[in-house]
Amino acid sequence: MKIIPVIDLKNGVVVHAKQGNREHYQAINTNLCKSSDVFQVINAFLGVYQFDTFYIADLNAITHQGDHDRLIVEVLTRFPQLTFWIDKGYQTYSQSAQFLRNALPVLASESYEDETLSEIKAYKNNFILSLDYSNSEALGAKNLFSDPAFWPKNIIIMTLGRVGSNQGPDLNKLTEFCRQYPDKHFIAAGGIRDKHDLAALNEAGIHQALVASALHSGAIKTGDIAEL
Repeated sequence: MKIIPVIDLKNGVVVHAKQGNREHYQAINTNLCKSSDVFQVINAFLGVYQFDTFYIADLNAITHQGDHDRLIVEVLTRFPQLTFWIDKGYQTYSQSAQFLRNALPVLASESYEDETLSEIKAYKNNFILSLDYSNSEALGAKNLFSDPAFWPKNIIIMTLGRVGSNQGPDLNKLTEFCRQYPDKHFIAAGGIRDKHDLAALNEAGIHQALVASALHSGAIKTGDIAEL
């Protein structure tokens, strides 16, 4: 099981994401890291485990309220040994090209419409797809959910209603994706509470997971990650 720590950026700081209510997200202040500075948060995560991949969501860009491009480039430059998955909402291939070699774009269904899916083909599968759900409702471009021709190898199943909720992952949905598309690698996102959730996901065929709250609270510890 590979854990990918999540960093949500809003107005220049790292915030605590909860159930997709982005306008109410507050700056991080947790047992793991009292600071909401992105560099301190990354170092705090690295103090738990030597993660090699991080997920960054630029919430300003996703909600069309500016962006964190300069800050993200600084992060990429300061941590060249790490890979960063970057979700900036709707973005074209040329816009993604500004980032460095240690970045991979996340293209999320909520940020695309069926009319804009042609942009995705320009990436030639060199991206991470995120299929986004509120809970049961699919968000964004409907054709992305029904047409695997658009899918790269790695696909996040993001249940926004479970993010930061302590409800557990949507195991049924994730299991069904694994059953229907055994040639793809699915990544769990939303609601992961502890090592028991990670073990259940692993048993279901999910071998990567996006995690934030459980790392910040200490519910998932260094020993848990090493054990998994």
